[in-house]
Parts: sequence; C-alpha cells; structure tokens
Amino acid sequence: MRICIFNDNQLGVLAEDKTIVDLSDLVSEHVPTHDRMNALISNWDDVRGTVAERAAAGGGTPEAEATLRAPQPRPVNLFAAPVNYHKHQQEMGGEKGVYKDRQILTAEVRKGFLKAVTSIVGPDASIELPWDDRRFDHEAEIGVIIGKTASRVSAEDALDYVFGYTPLLDITLRGEEDRSYRKSFDTFTPIGPYIVTADEVPNPEALDFWLTVNGEERQRSNTSYLIYGIAKLIEVYSEVMTLQPGDIIATGTPEGVGQIVPGDTVVLTIPEVGELTMPVIARP
Repeated sequence: MRICIFNDNQLGVLAEDKTIVDLSDLVSEHVPTHDRMNALISNWDDVRGTVAERAAAGGGTPEAEATLRAPQPRPVNLFAAPVNYHKHQQEMGGEKGVYKDRQILTAEVRKGFLKAVTSIVGPDASIELPWDDRRFDHEAEIGVIIGKTASRVSAEDALDYVFGYTPLLDITLRGEEDRSYRKSFDTFTPIGPYIVTADEVPNPEALDFWLTVNGEERQRSNTSYLIYGIAKLIEVYSEVMTLQPGDIIATGTPEGVGQIVPGDTVVLTIPEVGELTMPVIARP
C-alpha cells in the first residue's frame, strides 16, 4: 500500500481507483498533526486491515487534485549512512578541491550520523539553497521507515522491523563544517510522495534507482551495491540506540553526485517505490 499525508495534513492511502482515501480517523484526535504518521505506524497491526479495505473501496480525493506532503514529517530520529557505495568513495577521492584532502572513510568505519528532522519536506515544497557563494549537491537515496521498536536486531531479522520505503534526497553543503550541520538546513531532506509498505517491496536490497537534474541523468545505481545493505544498517544502528516506529534511515548515495543551483528541477525515480520531483530555489 502507498501511505501519504495530503491536503490539510490528513493521513491517506492511495486507492485502487487512484484516489486518496482519508485515514485520519484511525489515530486519536488528540495526536498532534506532526505525529499522526508515527501513531499510524505504531498501531499498524491493528489498523492494517481497515486500511486495505479502504484502499480497495476507493472513492476519495482524486490523486491529481490532492496536495501531497512529506509522508513522514517528524520521525523521532533521522539516521544517515555516510559513503555507502564504493564508487562514490572513489568519486569523492578524485575531487580533492571539494573534499579538502580529507580521508574518505566509508560506512564500515563512520557507521552513521544524524540529520535534523526539521530538514524534512515533501513534494509540496522546494529545496531552498541559503547562499549563492557555496556549493550544494544532490544525493539520491532510499528512505527506510522503521515499523516497530528495534533494539539490538540482527541483520537476519532486520527487515521484519521495516514499515516501508520512500524516495529520499540528501541535500548537502560542501565544506569543512561538520557533516550533520552541512546536511541539516531546512528543506535538505525531501521525501515522498508516498511510503510504500514493505510487503510491496519484496527485495529492497535490489532496487534500481536514478536521479536527473533538468532531465539530464546524473545518478543511476542499485541498492545491491550498498556497502552496508539495508538490513545491516538496521543491525548497526539498533546495536547502539533503540529505533522507534517512524524513524527514517537514509541509505547513502551512489556515484554521480553533483551541484544544484536555483532554477534546477531534481527528480529521483525508484520504480518500485515512487518518483519524487523537487524544484530548487534560492532561500527567500
């Protein structure tokens, strides 16, 4: 199923008739708007049947008339894997002017970092670049949405803890500042438009995906090339900290990373998960 947040921050599911059916009544009216998706995911086992019935029945808001927002606007945690493709490591090593002669270490060493959850936006927004004298890059990734509390989970069991997957862009300021700082500006984590539930993605470790800027392909890869695959990332992070329902893990980006500037349009396509289109503007 394809789960979303639409219009006035209502929870929704994309129905078979290409309408979006409201699910907001499946969580308490006392849950803050930004926590509704967390509540839905936490209670998924109880509401899944109802969601499936509504998806089959349809009769909601036509998808073309709906405003789709970030499908998970406020996870408790937003984790990200640094340098998780060998070809991206090689690419970084060849751009010493950009990476300031730093040693380029992969996820096997660096493990991960945190991004500000306030950097998350959806397809209803734009990527806002704050300065015109610094370089900002696109990074195409898969967002893994955790489905239940996970602590010290083995890689063998890890995918049982996944709620679903969503396209994710990790926008990055190049420079010598700390990685979390450079990646946590408002609007620097676009996701969506849907979370596709894990049952519809039988092999997340073999997903094709690609990214274009203004129609020109810049990145193309497959999650089979990840240094730390999705299951391994869950194992590594849950060994240190308890993952919460709704948490997001960004898998890392392959080679082809490049600069974006105001006026660009970035499109990330993951055939089994969805397509995210984001315009780039100068921060107002």
